[in-house]
Amino acid sequence: MNSAHLQTYLTENQVDAEILFLHVETPTVEAAAIALGVLPEQIIKSVLFLVDKEPVVVIASGLVRLDQKALADYLGVSRRRVKIAGPDAVLAHTGYVAGSVPPFGYVQPIRTVLETAVPQPPHPHIYGGGGDINALMKLTVAELRRVVGREVAQLAVSS
Repeated sequence: MNSAHLQTYLTENQVDAEILFLHVETPTVEAAAIALGVLPEQIIKSVLFLVDKEPVVVIASGLVRLDQKALADYLGVSRRRVKIAGPDAVLAHTGYVAGSVPPFGYVQPIRTVLETAVPQPPHPHIYGGGGDINALMKLTVAELRRVVGREVAQLAVSS
């Protein structure tokens, strides 16, 4: 899948978001922030985990490192049952290439958890994967929550 598929999802589901096409690839938080001229904390990432081989997406601020043990505890399973998905699994479960994964619009419904560090105002917009390596999606936190649901957990590694 790609940004055209994501745009179809946005239109069909009346999601208030915009796909931005850039002249550079944006596979990292730093690259995305620089390309957009925004703060790194405005960039979100969609990370796919496999929990007993079942997909779970965690949407987090691009600046945080996720704690797999915290996710395991939240889901009520042992840490050994939670694995970060590799590129092939990301593509198989979401339909998107790693580095371009949006926070929704996958080939199949996937349980989604928002990490508590997802940016809040004063930033009016956040930016996540746009379906292509050179595309990002612009939306508000409120719209993200409306689309993915309100399952929220503290999953960032403690400093």
